[in-house]
Amino acid sequence: MNKRLMGSMAVLLVVCGSGFASSQPVNLGKAGGFAILTKTGITDVYASAVTGDVGVSPITGAALLLRCGEVSGQVYTVDAAGPLPCKVTDATFLTAAVGDMEFAYVDAAGRTSPDFTELGAGEIGGKTLAPGLYKWGTDVKISTDVTLSGGPNDVWIFQIAGKLKQANAKRVTLAGGALAKNIFWQVAGAVTLGTTSHFEGIILAKTMIAVNTGATVNGRLLAQTAVTLQMNAVTEPAK
Repeated sequence: MNKRLMGSMAVLLVVCGSGFASSQPVNLGKAGGFAILTKTGITDVYASAVTGDVGVSPITGAALLLRCGEVSGQVYTVDAAGPLPCKVTDATFLTAAVGDMEFAYVDAAGRTSPDFTELGAGEIGGKTLAPGLYKWGTDVKISTDVTLSGGPNDVWIFQIAGKLKQANAKRVTLAGGALAKNIFWQVAGAVTLGTTSHFEGIILAKTMIAVNTGATVNGRLLAQTAVTLQMNAVTEPAK
């Protein structure tokens, strides 16, 4: 084998090894049972449809504005306030779940040796993203459709130091057997999912998650402040 061919093979192996390096999934603990979990409330423009459990803590259940008929799952609050008759009052469980959510955020943010740094200068629209650890010190935008391509055991972790904004009517699409349960978006700033957009994966947000009118989510919305809904469909990922 000539040296030029050997060199080309070596470059190919380096690129593939970096681009397809898998990370360990983020352990969500008790927070992994929720489609939506927040610390300061869930607002809603009727009607949304949430498949999975929802909860708010430590804020009172009066800040959970979904109606019972909008939730296919359990509704948890810390007190007697909140939607009736579907809610369950369990402050101890919610405190543990919120603690696990916060721990998961720190875990995701603390992963080292990223496979990709500052990809696209923060614009990932139009790209096909391999599994791995991605890191940005800026905002991240999804201005056109983006595809996450990998197998059912592959993991994506996105570390975003700024905001995450998905444009109206744009889609995050999975290919090759990739699963939403293995996709983690750790976002320090606000998250905005555009009108009629579609999103895949688990959002671990330090602040708020705004889901605009008609947007759909296959994943989990785990926010350390609030989640705002406007006639959305939020479905927890298959386990």
